[in-house]
Amino acid sequence: MAKKSVITESQEIQLAIELINLGARLQLLESETSLSRERLLKLYKELKGVSPPKGMLPFSTDWFITWQPNIHSSLFINIHKYLVEYAKISGIEAVMKAYKLYLEQAGQVADGDESVLSLTRAWTLVRFFESKMLMTTPCSKCRGHFVVHRLDLHQDYLCGLCHMPSRAGKTKKAKDAIAAPAIAAALEAAQIAAIA
Repeated sequence: MAKKSVITESQEIQLAIELINLGARLQLLESETSLSRERLLKLYKELKGVSPPKGMLPFSTDWFITWQPNIHSSLFINIHKYLVEYAKISGIEAVMKAYKLYLEQAGQVADGDESVLSLTRAWTLVRFFESKMLMTTPCSKCRGHFVVHRLDLHQDYLCGLCHMPSRAGKTKKAKDAIAAPAIAAALEAAQIAAIA
C-alpha cells in the first residue's frame, strides 16, 4: 500500500475548503480532489453546518444560452479565457480565480445575494467548452464575445444586451435591472483586456 503524503493531503484539504466556501457541490469536490467521499462530507458539514445539497449536476448546455445566464456565463468564460491565456494558469485553479473575479464584477459579493452563476455551473461551463459543445462568438453590434452553441449559425449574432427579450427583467427585483449595465461594463472591460 502506497503511503500518502501529508503535504499532498493538506493541499487537497485546503483546495476542498476553498471550493466549499465558493459553493461547490459534492460531485465537483469528488472530481477535483482525491479525498474520500466520507472526508468531503465531514468537511462540508463542518464548514457549512449542513449536509451538502443532493441531486444531479447541471448537464444541459441550454441553460447557458438563456438571456440572463448567458450574460453571466459570457462574463465568466471571458475572464477564464484571459487567465488561461495570459496568467498561464489552468484547471481548477483557473476556474476558482475566474469565479472570484466574476463575483467581484457581477457585484454579488457585496450584497450577499446568490449569484446567477454558481461555481458548479461555472465549472460545468468550462467542461462544455473543453468538450467543444459551446464556444464564444462576437456580437455584431457591441463586439463583446458571448456563449453560444458550437453548431448554431452565428452570422449577424446579437447578444442579450443589445437585443433584450421583451420580458427581460420584468419578473426580477429592481436591483437586477441596475446590475445589467454593471455586467455589460465588466464584460466590455474583459473584452478590452483580452484585446490588449
